[in-house]
Amino acid sequence: MSLGGGASRRAVLRALASTGSLLALGASLGGCASALSQAGARFDPADLTGNPTLLVATTRKPVSGAREKPWFGPERAAKMTVARARLKPPDDSRFSLASVGLDDWRLEGIETAPQIGDLFGMPGAARDVLIYVHGFNQTFESAVLDAARLSDGVRFRGETLAFSWPSKAKLLDYGYDRESAMWSRDALEQVFAGLMASPTTGRIHVVAHSIGTMLTMEALRQIYARQGVAAAERIASVVFASPDIDLDGFTSSVQRIGPLASKITVVTATNDRALAVSGWMAGGVTRVGAAEKAELKRLGLHVIDASAKGWGIVNHDLFLSNAQVRKVIRRAVDGLPTDGA
Repeated sequence: MSLGGGASRRAVLRALASTGSLLALGASLGGCASALSQAGARFDPADLTGNPTLLVATTRKPVSGAREKPWFGPERAAKMTVARARLKPPDDSRFSLASVGLDDWRLEGIETAPQIGDLFGMPGAARDVLIYVHGFNQTFESAVLDAARLSDGVRFRGETLAFSWPSKAKLLDYGYDRESAMWSRDALEQVFAGLMASPTTGRIHVVAHSIGTMLTMEALRQIYARQGVAAAERIASVVFASPDIDLDGFTSSVQRIGPLASKITVVTATNDRALAVSGWMAGGVTRVGAAEKAELKRLGLHVIDASAKGWGIVNHDLFLSNAQVRKVIRRAVDGLPTDGA
C-alpha cells in the first residue's frame, strides 16, 4: 500500500542518499538514491530521458475531458482511454534541486488517441514496450509518475506504458480499489492484444505492483487462453512486485498460463506490513508477496526475497526505492537470470 505523499517521500530519500554527510543513513535506507544512480550508470540513458513522453491506457473516467489536472479521477469509465502523457524530467545536474529532494518527474499534459496503435506514430523499427500496472491507493498522476520513475530507474530502452485503473487513492477504500482492479482486467487484456497486433511493437515487458498484480495475472490468463503460444512469445518478462494476491488463487492461475509462468519474477518481503494487513482483511490467507521463497519456487517461478532490503514501517514499494530490486527488474527485461541477483 503506497502511503499518501509517496512521491515527495521518495524525493527526500534520494536527497538523503546523495548527501555526503548522510551516506551512512542513505545505506540504512536501502541505498535508495545514490545507489540507484550508480547502478544505472552502467547502462545507456532511458529513452524516457531523451523523449519525456509515455503511453497511457486507463479505465478511469476523464475529468474535464482530460484537458487539465487531475485529468482522470477515481470513477470507472464506460470505455478505456488511451493517450500520450507529456512529462518534465527532474534536472539531474550536479547542483540541481533534485539533488536535495526538491525536484522530480512532473506530468505536464495528456493527449488522447483513438486506439493503442495510434500512439506509436509512423511505422518504423519495432520497439520494446514496458507496461507498468500500479497498486492500491494511487491517483492517475501518481501512477503515471511512478511509471516514469521505474522506466528511468531501470534505464529502459523503448516505449513505456502506464496502465491506470480506478483507485480512490484513500487508505480506507481498499475494497473499492480491489474490485476496480479486477474490473479492469479485460481492458488490460485489450492492451496486450493491441500491442501484439501492432507491427511497431517488439517485446512486451510487464511490471505490476500490489493489487495491480492481481489484475495483471487475470489479464495474462485471458490473453494466453485466447492466443496461447503467440502471447508467450511476445511477452518477454513479467515482474510481480509485492503481489497482493491470494496465494491459493495465484497457484491456480500459474498452472493456467503455460510457458508464461517461467517468465515471472516475484519480488517478496516477509516484513511487508501492507501485505500483512491485506492478508488479515482477507481472513488470514497468505498474500503472494509475503509468502516464503521456497513455496513460490516450487511453482517454477523466479523469486527474489527482498526482506533484508527494506527500511521503514511499510516496505511495500521496494521496486521503486531500492537499487538492488531495480537491478532485478533490469535483468528480467534483459532476459538474464534474476534468482541470483
